[in-house]
Amino acid sequence: MTMKALVYHGPEKISLDDVPVPKIIEPDDAIVKVTTSTICGTDIHIWHGGMPEVEAPRILGHEFCGEIVEVGPAVRNVKVGDQCAISCVTQCGECFYCVRGMYSHCTTGSWIFGYMIDGCQAEYVRVPHANLGCHIIPDGLTDDDVLLVGDILSTGYLGAENARIEPGDTVAVMGSGPVGMCAMITARLWGPARIIAVDMDQARLDFAVEKGLADMGINSGEVDAVEKIREITDGRGADRTIEAVGAKGTYDLALEAVRAGGNVSMLGVFEQPQEIKMNELWIKNIDISMGLVNANRIPELIRLIQLGKIDTKFLYTHRKPLNDLLEGYDVFGGKKDNVLKWIVTPYER
Repeated sequence: MTMKALVYHGPEKISLDDVPVPKIIEPDDAIVKVTTSTICGTDIHIWHGGMPEVEAPRILGHEFCGEIVEVGPAVRNVKVGDQCAISCVTQCGECFYCVRGMYSHCTTGSWIFGYMIDGCQAEYVRVPHANLGCHIIPDGLTDDDVLLVGDILSTGYLGAENARIEPGDTVAVMGSGPVGMCAMITARLWGPARIIAVDMDQARLDFAVEKGLADMGINSGEVDAVEKIREITDGRGADRTIEAVGAKGTYDLALEAVRAGGNVSMLGVFEQPQEIKMNELWIKNIDISMGLVNANRIPELIRLIQLGKIDTKFLYTHRKPLNDLLEGYDVFGGKKDNVLKWIVTPYER
């Protein structure tokens, strides 16, 4: 039995192929029929060869919801028929890293969908460690409500959490793409006085301010963003900065715009090494944090969505079936047509 899936065959080579439907391998596996998924920035990095550790052929995709259609004998937390949001990170819960809360470094070798194991841009996907990775969608919520909890909303939350925001802070988010906007959304939970969106895309800045994600936008292509941030913070700089792109420009801005004693939180996926100017930074007494999302806040995020505290549906600018996913990679990867988030619906036969 075969299904349609978006397969990576090497740098710049992706295609919609017929591949075998996945099967249960381990006792705590589940097979999920994908009902909604997305294209994410990491998919684009892989496509362009920016993550050479990804071995072809590999089914891409890691942000999705779906219906449980089969479970292994050790699965107890979900059952056939449950509609779930799925964590992008698989976790056994028992290894050295899992018991220390570092699920993204689980030693079972699964790590993240579409990276070391096949992903969700397909009709079906095998979910290892389903007891910890599948989160039942509460009554009254839909796929659209919780679709982003599995990756970018959790990633944005990680950025805000690592920044250690305090009430009254000024927070500057470098990058106003979907991840940056999710960082702005979740940063509000800590009560900052001001959130500043920094980007070179004026349309995205305007959108972030219009939706109330940011209190102001700074176009770093038109003004000196660091000087502007210092100007509005009495010369100090932002209390916390969050880098949400994975590029040299936003990396430098995040380090330069933070005040002495502030925190820098790095979220972006970097394809190239970056330089840390220790001769300049050591005297600033700043903390720098970084890392892959653990996706361990999914239950809390779903609860916040359920209570109306978080809404991400305005990010969904494009929606087409799996049949049109190559077009989606072109549009989303090229940042065309004012795309923010490309939603993938089931294959139409």
